[in-house]
Amino acid sequence: MAGEITMADDHGASIKKWRKVFGITQTELARYMDISPSVISDYEKNRRTPGVEFVKDIVRSLIDLDWRKGGAVVKRFTPPGHEGIIKMREFSSPISIDEFVETVEGEILHSPDNQRQIFGYTIIDSIKAITAMKSFDYLRIYGWSTERVLIFTGVEHGRSPMVAIRASPLTPAAVAYVNPGSIDELTKKLADIERLPLIATKLETDVMINRLDAL
Repeated sequence: MAGEITMADDHGASIKKWRKVFGITQTELARYMDISPSVISDYEKNRRTPGVEFVKDIVRSLIDLDWRKGGAVVKRFTPPGHEGIIKMREFSSPISIDEFVETVEGEILHSPDNQRQIFGYTIIDSIKAITAMKSFDYLRIYGWSTERVLIFTGVEHGRSPMVAIRASPLTPAAVAYVNPGSIDELTKKLADIERLPLIATKLETDVMINRLDAL
């Protein structure tokens, strides 16, 4: 979507097309982006030329608004290999691990390194990731930066995600589990090796997404 808007000869038509694909009005989009609807209109009528940051903001806003409505459009355009990814997002500015924990009402289970900053998050359905994602698909969960929290749902002991991270050439800033069972000692040992904080949260996924997207 971002590539199409950026490379299109008619930027405005491309923005308008994607806004309509997502079923979002100019007013709704403008309210979410905290700008005037006339600004959206200006871009769609090519009275303004979108820069890279504006394209990034409008794409993120359309996706966020769709997720708030259940994510029907995002899921329809999910390519093969992304089935295990529930939501990805980059923050406009980095946050601390402590701020993340506070936002998701979390608990730090293990903390060999609590000083790294977080530039985004990815929520992963552990079961779908295991059954649908191939080894190279796991690289896609890091988005624009590896300095992010990987948040796993459907985890009992936390071991499988840590084994997958150990096998990957990339390492996140932290790992979080949604309603985990008992995190075992092997999981903590692997976290020590990778110097990864382990976090648990009991928030419902939709509630957690709304809180993180408000940062």
